Amino acid sequence: MILYSFFRSSAAYRVRIALNLKNLPYETVGVDLLKNGGEHLSDRYKAVNPQMRVPALGLPDGDVLLQSLAIIDYLDERFPEPPLLPADPLAKARVRAVAQIIAADIHPLNNTGALRYLKHRLGHVQDELDTWSKHWIGAGFEAIERLIDPAPYTFGASPTLADICLVPQVANARRIAMPLDRFPKICAVEAACLALPAFDRARPEVQPDTPATGVPVGV
Repeated sequence: MILYSFFRSSAAYRVRIALNLKNLPYETVGVDLLKNGGEHLSDRYKAVNPQMRVPALGLPDGDVLLQSLAIIDYLDERFPEPPLLPADPLAKARVRAVAQIIAADIHPLNNTGALRYLKHRLGHVQDELDTWSKHWIGAGFEAIERLIDPAPYTFGASPTLADICLVPQVANARRIAMPLDRFPKICAVEAACLALPAFDRARPEVQPDTPATGVPVGV
């Protein structure tokens, strides 16, 4: 499998974690969202992903999957061990709710595309972008902090889709120096997850396309 990824993308980070948890080998093809206006906007990448976003997952048969949650659903159905969702319908709904708070509510408001529009089209400076991001991350985290009960992961003794989505979003919060003291449960889950090799190997800092200068903050 080929993962079209940007090291700093939290959506790509989710897929890296899922691939690692499933112990599936993959090749990373870096798609720089910042260089020269963004490699994702090139005709070459548009032929891979018409939406011109990351991640995309190329399968051995030539099919290409888009959207991180759809990719993770495919991986969980195609490679069921270890499962990323509980079997119980109620527990499954709770896991999906936390995942969707992140993927549908928090992430769209502080991803590179939205922030770049605020900066380059509407004239906002980086400090204002960071304030914007912290507000929406905080609003989502307040709900998640009430919904989870670490044991040691978001919903029990095994990591689920909720953990896969939460850890990359915490990384985004840390990248913009957002205080997390009011979210002790979320921080406890992050620590438990990062102790697992599958999560540790997926970190932005250790990806093949990570710049030697580290993880930049701006857009």
